[in-house]
Amino acid sequence: MKFARLFFLLEIVLIVNAMAATGRSRNNYYKPIIDTIIKLDSIRDKKLLKINQSNAKNGSKSVKSKADTAKKDKQGLESELKFSDDDSTIVDKVHNILYLYGKARVKYQDIEMDADFIRVDQKKHLIFASGSIDPVTHRYIGRPLTKQGKDKPVESDSLLFDYNTKKGKIYNPASQQDGNYISGGQVKKLNETEAAYRNVLFSTCEKPFPETDFGIVITRGIGEKNRIISGPAYLEIEGVPLPLAIPFGFFPKPDSRTSGVILPTFGEDQKLGFYIRDLGYYIALNDYVDLTTQGTLYSKGSYDLNASARYLSRYLYSGSLSLSYGSHNYGLEGDPPAKDFNITWSHTKNSNASPGSTFSASVNAGTSSYYTNNPANSNYNLQSLTQNNLSSSISYSKQWLGTPFNLNISLAHSQDLTAKTVTLDLPTISFNMSTLSPFDSKDRVGEQKWYQKITVGYSLQATNHINAVPEDELFKGSTLFKRMQNGLEHQIPIGFNQTFLKYFQFSASANYTEWWYFQTIREQYDRNSLIDPDVPVIDTVGGFKRAGSYNLNAGFSTKVYGQANFKKGKLQAIRTVITPSVSFAYQPDFSNPSLGYYKTIVSNAIIPYPVTSTMYSIFQNGVYGGPSSGRSAGLNLSLDNSIEAKVRPKSTDTSQTPKHIKILDGLTVSTFYNFAADSFKLSQIAFSGHTAILHQKVNISFSGNLNPYITNVMDTINNGAIVKVPHMVDRYTWQDGRFPALTSFSLSMSGSLNSTSFAPKPATPPIGTTLQNMNPQQAQKLAMINSDPGAYIDFNIPWNITFNYSFSYANNITSTTTTNTVMLSGDVSLTSKWKIQYSTNYDLKARQLGSATSFSIYRDLHCWDLSFQWLPFGYYKSYNVTLRVKSTILQDLKLSKKSDYTSNSYFAQ
Repeated sequence: MKFARLFFLLEIVLIVNAMAATGRSRNNYYKPIIDTIIKLDSIRDKKLLKINQSNAKNGSKSVKSKADTAKKDKQGLESELKFSDDDSTIVDKVHNILYLYGKARVKYQDIEMDADFIRVDQKKHLIFASGSIDPVTHRYIGRPLTKQGKDKPVESDSLLFDYNTKKGKIYNPASQQDGNYISGGQVKKLNETEAAYRNVLFSTCEKPFPETDFGIVITRGIGEKNRIISGPAYLEIEGVPLPLAIPFGFFPKPDSRTSGVILPTFGEDQKLGFYIRDLGYYIALNDYVDLTTQGTLYSKGSYDLNASARYLSRYLYSGSLSLSYGSHNYGLEGDPPAKDFNITWSHTKNSNASPGSTFSASVNAGTSSYYTNNPANSNYNLQSLTQNNLSSSISYSKQWLGTPFNLNISLAHSQDLTAKTVTLDLPTISFNMSTLSPFDSKDRVGEQKWYQKITVGYSLQATNHINAVPEDELFKGSTLFKRMQNGLEHQIPIGFNQTFLKYFQFSASANYTEWWYFQTIREQYDRNSLIDPDVPVIDTVGGFKRAGSYNLNAGFSTKVYGQANFKKGKLQAIRTVITPSVSFAYQPDFSNPSLGYYKTIVSNAIIPYPVTSTMYSIFQNGVYGGPSSGRSAGLNLSLDNSIEAKVRPKSTDTSQTPKHIKILDGLTVSTFYNFAADSFKLSQIAFSGHTAILHQKVNISFSGNLNPYITNVMDTINNGAIVKVPHMVDRYTWQDGRFPALTSFSLSMSGSLNSTSFAPKPATPPIGTTLQNMNPQQAQKLAMINSDPGAYIDFNIPWNITFNYSFSYANNITSTTTTNTVMLSGDVSLTSKWKIQYSTNYDLKARQLGSATSFSIYRDLHCWDLSFQWLPFGYYKSYNVTLRVKSTILQDLKLSKKSDYTSNSYFAQ
């Protein structure tokens, strides 16, 4: 962003001088370009007018010519003059003048010119170019388009140019100058790098005058390569002059980034007082790094500071880093201010820079109250203000090409903003070996033998973990030593798969897991405790400890197909695929005291105290857990079912290919029967399923659990009141002719629909459109979206809706609980310029809207846009109206009116 340019443009707006209302208005000087007619001069072009009537005089001739060349003459032309046309060429040999008609083109050195009519006076080295009147539409067409070297093309109504001295006059030009646009008026080209301006419009709008919405009229000025020095200039909006003017001005046109001041905005906060917001300075350090510093000062003593840097090395990496600090006096006078900080870092490495390794970072960390106390820094974004957690990740991965080994190292951060706790992984290391077939040969010929199908893998996980530490204790020295947990986990999976009897798939696996820890726990009862002597005290014991665990699995699965065909109607057939599977699982009991993984504590063995004993695992607080207690030997039973319909094609379908529609993508029922258990051998029956409707645009998922045992309700007394307590009996419900009780059920339905959901998909864009090879316009738009995602509105989609419906049910026999909510968000384009956005959630059970409800209205004003954001109720009830320039160079040029949410400390729903 070129802040120096922004500074000088805004300087024009801030300096107010009354302009004398003399002379004709701008609209009297110029007509709309689409209707402008540049007539030939009756004196200067007298010969041309005569030649049009008779081509036989003065020895002239009319020829049909596609290309021709004028040789170097004795008057000092440095290059050949090349020309061509699509209609005809008239040569005046007496005066050495060429007349080119119909998409004419002239090229001399680095100058190229296209127009519907071009007159070349080779004797005086003058080129006159203009358009022509279309005989059908009577519009002025074929305007001259001129390009010199690497400069931007200039469109005009007509021009007169000396191709030897590079001087000339351009009438009603339109040209882009590095993000800004110059149109209207007259330009006199003095040499290759300088031009004189008269009544031109300097604007951010790409449309030529008078379609521009906002601009500065330079009545007199000199334009150089990287700047415009002007005389009197005034502001104009929608062609209406405003009494905002300066006697002289300076407008930079740099071809590189330029440092400059960022002008602030002014306003009032309900609690913090009057403010000067986002005053700062932009520093373009070099072509790869820039730095932006901004600050906000409030009249009641609060302030905000922010520094952000962006960096880019093409084809290697890119990223941004931002540091923010705030001090706010939201309390009573004399109370200490609330101090907050936040750091964000985003880094992306090009995968082609170093094949086999990647590095990425996404960091968002700070104090839990930062977004609440600094709402303006997030532009009062509801999602930022109401978020409950922050997370960060920095990761590096390495793949050794030609080997099965890979390494991943990551640092992770998770922050609960409600509980004000922080969880860290510093770091987590993962070293993996992909599965190998150790008994197979690379030179094997023919099918694999059964032992060659055995596979072996290996993985190592290691971490240093700090769990749920209060953020005010995070940076204390004792935290790292007392609260940090570390450990390593090794896993060796061994697998085998074989098909038997053509239709049955047999699989077997053995998994060995070993844990290494540098600290374990010990529990004991403190009989002298004044808090609760019945609650054990946990001590951390240092020293290396290892533990190992293994389990075995073996089972069969197959597929059963069924199909019902229909001879009439649209439905041709219904097909079902049933996948039953049975597997045996065994895991030994690792709670045997001889292994040392588990220990037993006794409360008190002295009469009359009651004696209680508890078994615990010394690894129960380990980051990866430890071996499980209790022996398990039983059957895993599962049944998966999918249903698909085949629909006959329509008579208008030339391919006559039946259409397949998924009715139920998967319905799974599973349970486990433990032969080693003393009672309640059958676990709860779990079921789940999912499907999609409306051409796979809406996804539906459900899951639940069934209790196969009879549950009785018993009465007990608690605090002097009778309380009903469920008591499960080791007896199956079907033994009493009853269906298993539903203990839990959840249903979710989500989808995103828009006007293009049911339309044919557009063609795939060309391969290669990436961050590295996008053009400057695409990169400029992406930068605008990244800096303010809310500023990007897609008016090409008339409507869009995203919804998520969720229902949950829980039954513990004595009581039931349910939730029933729906969340909606989307937008509607009323016209090609108006769009309404909305976001809300509705509690169907409570029959009320959630507080996170917002509405937005956007109006596209071409070079400007108008936005209105409204949060109608809740603590964050507020509104925000913003009118701003779209240009990324002038994106800080905006007018804003907002209602601060801090006035809603007490609100009515």
